[in-house]
Amino acid sequence: MSEVKVNKISPRTNCGTVQLGDSGDTITIPAGATITNNGTQTGFGRTGTVNWDTTAKTASFTAVSGNGYFVNTTSGAITVTMPASPSGGDIVAVKDYAQTFATNNCTIARNSSNIEGVADDVTLDGISESVTFVYVDSTKGWLLVNEATTAYGQQFVAATGGTITTCGNFKVHTFTGPGTFTVTCAGNAAGSNTVDYLVVAGGGGGAGDVGAGGGAGGFRLSNSVGCIPAPTMSPLANPTGLPVSVTGYPITVGAGAAISPVTKGNNGSNSIFSTITSTGGGGGARRGSGCCAGTGGSGGGGAGESIDAPQAQKNGAAGNTPPVSPPQGNAGGDGDNQPVSPRGSGGGGGAGEAGTPATNSPVANAAGDGGDGSFVSPIMAGSNGTTGPVSDVRYFAGGGGGGTEGAPPVGGDGTLGRGGAGGGGQSPSPTSGSGPGFAGTTNTGGGGSGASRQACGGPMERLGGAGGSGIVIIRYKFQ
Repeated sequence: MSEVKVNKISPRTNCGTVQLGDSGDTITIPAGATITNNGTQTGFGRTGTVNWDTTAKTASFTAVSGNGYFVNTTSGAITVTMPASPSGGDIVAVKDYAQTFATNNCTIARNSSNIEGVADDVTLDGISESVTFVYVDSTKGWLLVNEATTAYGQQFVAATGGTITTCGNFKVHTFTGPGTFTVTCAGNAAGSNTVDYLVVAGGGGGAGDVGAGGGAGGFRLSNSVGCIPAPTMSPLANPTGLPVSVTGYPITVGAGAAISPVTKGNNGSNSIFSTITSTGGGGGARRGSGCCAGTGGSGGGGAGESIDAPQAQKNGAAGNTPPVSPPQGNAGGDGDNQPVSPRGSGGGGGAGEAGTPATNSPVANAAGDGGDGSFVSPIMAGSNGTTGPVSDVRYFAGGGGGGTEGAPPVGGDGTLGRGGAGGGGQSPSPTSGSGPGFAGTTNTGGGGSGASRQACGGPMERLGGAGGSGIVIIRYKFQ
């Protein structure tokens, strides 16, 4: 083997190129030798290290492969855009310069390449966070090579507000009154970036004087995040949840209808979360008042009237008003249509079924039952219950029972109107004179019941039952 000993190799012309060997040759650097680079290098590839730019970045910029950057977000959030059209082995590193990433985030914009196999940008929000990305291929894109327990490809919704419970990988926020659902991290598709909701409005009031039951508040539900299968989730569930952003969402929980001593029952108030509005339940009709039942999430029941009274007063009102899909409620039941007293009034509509009409056969002047509400899984509701045909579920939005006159509480003429499952008020017994309506249950959206009285000269009872207040529940995957 020949040997050449020189102190310097230079090109033949100034600024020319010096070539070592030919294509296919192997050039060996022996053990113990040191190569010092005082210029720049290309084409050598990298071994997981970067050249750190020690001038901190204070505004958004596009990264260059092979560089590490100190990013200072003291004055606001910064976006680092990854190199376009990267090649395998390209490398970029980012470090929190001022320990402010948790306050003002640093976003890693993917620039059309995947990050950790997902087509989403990454948000760095940890104090003093440091990350290094190496481009692998078009499938995985940029992979995180730091030793860390955090998977930056997956980010999950994080939020505050209401009463928070945890069930497995899910958090549930329950609002029984007004508040704010504040999203602090919007997540991404690899983790979670949508929330499920249950929004129940305030129930309608029952009417006095053998009045009709109030309709339940509107019932709107989604089941998209970690879908809960039947039979523990309502068939009314929308399969699409709501995307969220980092902001505060005001929560409105609708009040139940106040008692009305003069005309028909009042309507309940709306409940609102983001783009979802559930409509308050319609008030029940009061006979002899000339007033019709109210439309709403579910409609109020119709009054028991004489044959020659306007039919509109005897009709149950429409539910799902204004209309949404899946429907938020059902119609109230019609009142009895008899020439003379005694008569019964219809039940208010519920989320799960319409109110029952009053009948005169096989039982005379039987009041209509309130329509049953609908149900949600305990994972969604934050608590268990056993009302209704499905065990371990919780019911909401039951209609109020209709009022009647002159009857024992069970059997015989004048059977009472039952409150619908989900907080509907039960029609009171009229056997000891007259009875005011019973209220819908708090935070269920149940309708209030109509009042009852004795047929034989008993005094009129002017007060129907108040509606039950609504509720808002939000669920999301947090890990």
